[in-house]
Amino acid sequence: MGWLFLKVLFLGVTFLGCLYPLVDFCPSGETRGQKPNFVIILADDMGWGDLGANWAETKDTANLDKMAAEGMRFVDFHAAASTCSPSRASLLTGRLGLRNGVTHNFAVTSVGGLPLNETTLAEVLQQAGYVTGMIGKWHLGHHGPYHPNFRGFDYYFGIPYSHDMGCTDTPGYNHPPCPACPRGDRPSRSLERDCYTDVALPLYENLNIVEQPVNLSSLAHKYAEKAIQFIQHASASGRPFLLYMGLAHMHVPISRTQLSADLRGRRPYGAGLREMDSLVGQIKDKVDRTAKENTFLWFTGDNGPWAQKCELAGSVGPFTGLWQTHQGGSPAKQTTWEGGHRVPALAYWPGRVPVNVTSTALLSVLDIFPTVVALAGASLPQDRHFDGLDASEVLFGWSQTGHRVLFHPNSGAAGEFGALQTVRLGSYKVFYVSGGAKACDGDVGREQHHDPPLIFNLEDDVAEAVPLDRGSAEYQDVLPKVREILADVLLDIAGDNTSRADYTRHPSVTPCCNPHHVACRCQATGWTDFPTGRC
Repeated sequence: MGWLFLKVLFLGVTFLGCLYPLVDFCPSGETRGQKPNFVIILADDMGWGDLGANWAETKDTANLDKMAAEGMRFVDFHAAASTCSPSRASLLTGRLGLRNGVTHNFAVTSVGGLPLNETTLAEVLQQAGYVTGMIGKWHLGHHGPYHPNFRGFDYYFGIPYSHDMGCTDTPGYNHPPCPACPRGDRPSRSLERDCYTDVALPLYENLNIVEQPVNLSSLAHKYAEKAIQFIQHASASGRPFLLYMGLAHMHVPISRTQLSADLRGRRPYGAGLREMDSLVGQIKDKVDRTAKENTFLWFTGDNGPWAQKCELAGSVGPFTGLWQTHQGGSPAKQTTWEGGHRVPALAYWPGRVPVNVTSTALLSVLDIFPTVVALAGASLPQDRHFDGLDASEVLFGWSQTGHRVLFHPNSGAAGEFGALQTVRLGSYKVFYVSGGAKACDGDVGREQHHDPPLIFNLEDDVAEAVPLDRGSAEYQDVLPKVREILADVLLDIAGDNTSRADYTRHPSVTPCCNPHHVACRCQATGWTDFPTGRC
């Protein structure tokens, strides 16, 4: 592990002049006009109906709605899984969990993460001369070589997992509520099983914990500030850049900010949406002021809303999964119903992406990897298969053709994690297994296996209310095609270069800046400023 020691030593040193810790902003012979910049913003637990441009009942996303009017909006866009870690792993690899090894979430005590033999989007772009930054939620492993700084990102600022996976002094809104971090000599314990009270939530800048516990009330401001600094200095350097932002919004807890206080009478979720929208608006404004003609901004979500959080969960819009709700449980996050994986998606690139266009192409978070690699003029790794496609022709308005087939992996509500038992074929949605996640009332829909499968025609039934009659000609036409598709993909995966994630746990890997203090509490070490020296 000598290489790891040397890299950690290097990353911990602050250079003057052109080098920021990790980030070489000096020109490398490339001019900015030769390659596009990329800003990828991933919202957390945001429902399809939380975007005003998608759903007229939503009034809290003015900046995102403006982006939709100035770019392209995708109405049939899907997360690669219906829960955090697998969706993010697929974004960064272009591969389903059965290939990249990430089939369920990593924990605070997880030893492993996204397997090291998987090549990330950041690694590909680094090799193509890009400066790379990641701000926000990572959730793909934080211990040793799984940290973002070792997975292709020159700069990292954020929380290593979901921001409900540690206590804070500013707990925010959650359902049920969780207590603040303990103070004094003895830790306190919460009676709520889903609350973390033993270890405070850490905030990293590169390899260092700079705040523990995180102040959630100021987190959005810090994310915006660091993103704007990164864009500014990367743009000034002449090097192309990739900025990947994993927002805390709209995952619980929703922070109690000044914005919340100003919206008296409004529910906290709406205030959170407005705060997120403001953050995205600040990023877009910075792009417009510094690199407008040469920066592609892609906004989407990791999965649908977390229904068990009741009034703190978002809207699925018309994708209500009525068949499942009649059986019990939620048809949103953790399920393979549309509400679990159909997410908002916007593309913005003045002069390249046409203005005020709504695309009905069937696309996925899986497509971000191959699309960005193609637009950057880089090459995909040759020793593995990919599930995403290059969506450039759709983005530029030359085509409305996306996937013919899309798989929706099991994500916790039913079936084995990562298994492919729900298939989209054109307008048809096919379920070999179904189940409901925990709903607001605590109800959980039981797992049911279907052979022959349930088949819905989404063209006529977006609510997934009534499956096709198994005896109908339409059903009999679709069924053999789906069976062949499933057999083919499983054969392809069996012959592919696949990975297996290490999901073992050990308390020693828990991020902790001061193990001698209760909940690992420590003082902030101060923020590192981007360099102002000239090259």
